[in-house]
Amino acid sequence: MVSKNQYSPSNDRCEKTKTSRHITQMNLSAHSQLFALCSLLFALNSDLSAKSPNILLILTDDVGYGDLSCYNDQSKIPTPNIDRLAKQGMRFTDAHSPATVCTPTRYSLMTGHMAFRVPNGGSVFTGVGGPSLIAEDRLTLPEMLRNNGYSTAAHGKWHIGLTFFDKDNQPIHQSTPASINFIDYSRPIKGGPLDHGFDSFFGTACCPTTDWLYAFIDGNRIPVPPTQKIDRTKLPNHPYSQDCRDGYIAPDFPMEEVDLVFLKKSREFLENHTRQSPDKPFFLFHSTQGVHLPSFPAPQFQGKTQAGPHGDFIHQLDWVVGQLMETLDKLGVAENTIVILTSDNGPEVDTVIDMRKTYQHDGARPWRGIKRDAWEGGHRVPFIVRWSSKIKPESHSDQITSLTDVMATLAAVVGAELPSSAGEDSYNLLPVWLGNATTPTRPHLLMQAFRGKDTLSIRKDHWKYIDHKSSGGNNYEKREDLKPFHIPDSDPLAPAQLYDLKADPGETKNLYSSNPDMARELKTLLESLKSSGRSAPIRSN
Repeated sequence: MVSKNQYSPSNDRCEKTKTSRHITQMNLSAHSQLFALCSLLFALNSDLSAKSPNILLILTDDVGYGDLSCYNDQSKIPTPNIDRLAKQGMRFTDAHSPATVCTPTRYSLMTGHMAFRVPNGGSVFTGVGGPSLIAEDRLTLPEMLRNNGYSTAAHGKWHIGLTFFDKDNQPIHQSTPASINFIDYSRPIKGGPLDHGFDSFFGTACCPTTDWLYAFIDGNRIPVPPTQKIDRTKLPNHPYSQDCRDGYIAPDFPMEEVDLVFLKKSREFLENHTRQSPDKPFFLFHSTQGVHLPSFPAPQFQGKTQAGPHGDFIHQLDWVVGQLMETLDKLGVAENTIVILTSDNGPEVDTVIDMRKTYQHDGARPWRGIKRDAWEGGHRVPFIVRWSSKIKPESHSDQITSLTDVMATLAAVVGAELPSSAGEDSYNLLPVWLGNATTPTRPHLLMQAFRGKDTLSIRKDHWKYIDHKSSGGNNYEKREDLKPFHIPDSDPLAPAQLYDLKADPGETKNLYSSNPDMARELKTLLESLKSSGRSAPIRSN
């Protein structure tokens, strides 16, 4: 006999079997641990990817609630691409521009901060108007996203103010046509998109085909300056073409195809970014010329609708949106791209007046008021969000929202914490987007009409308090073409207006004197939100 410690071939085979089994178990354990680690990393990366989608923000100009057929079943203008976008995502029916004109709305969208709170926050810039409404130290939407790993680009209309310099390096801030003559085009422009969070910019200082300086800015310079005065006799002449003011035009500036140039730049950005930085999310701000007057649709869109030149212009805008969606599809990034489409205020006066009469199309339907007015038609706007992997298609929300809310909502999307000094009027509506909100997110809503801080209003639930008399914008009593739409104040001695939008969505019955408690409550709340410097809750950080 041999001891168990002595050599034995059978013992050797047994030990080899045990050792082999042990090594196998070790390998299986290591593989399991490695698999678990890879799964965890994959989950973390997947979660990070889910929190960092691409973002395409399309801001249209002067598109009213009633201009799109997905909001107005009586619209005379076909908008199939925007309608399709609405079916693929969420359509908001109680969304509002922060102001009833473009410059303060654009400031509020980029900052989540109401424009009336800053100097000149009621301004509408023209030509070389400025300086920028955005303070140098204020966190902006693109800056917040860039801080969280995004490439940021803006194409189209800026219109938040910037600073040109003359040959003596002195700033030019006079909004007159003559001021353009003093620009030194070799000097960089200050206060524009590149100074407020965008990596690149191609667009215009103000309204592209309206405001005196008809030239493209590339980055922070105008590479092809104006060389002559604009000849308006060569441009279309119709009821919606009169807003093209005398000014100076660059030889490469196509007055009837500006939006096609912006589209080309945005498509190039999407293609280049997807090819060069496929793992990095992008934020593209596409700010259209359409459909601000003058209505200059490109030749291929002229006569394409039964609603005249402005109808053709809206139809062209719809085509532009369709081209952007098609580009996302072709590049394979549509699934993980948030697309937001909205407008900077209600429809313009001249288009609404003439189109109601000539084409039976009402760009403000079903609301009272138009651009510049404190009534709903001046600021209730289309707001559509598509995020195919997260937002339920064919959904809609009647939650109150403001364009100021884009900043806090996108911060939540990317997992960023906004400091208390940023987005003071911005609410996080991500739970609403995802269909998880069971109660109203916004307890109230601030709005400003044409004259800024002197024409404020506040909304709480279905109650709306307008802290002034009349529209706050257009003069319905004196302007002849607006007189047919004038509704006399049912409480003419009241210093302000109070409406129950649930019972009276047309804002026809002023309840200021008949419901003094509610008027007093909303006036007190308004004054509190003005003095506190914010309408959103103070954040903990």
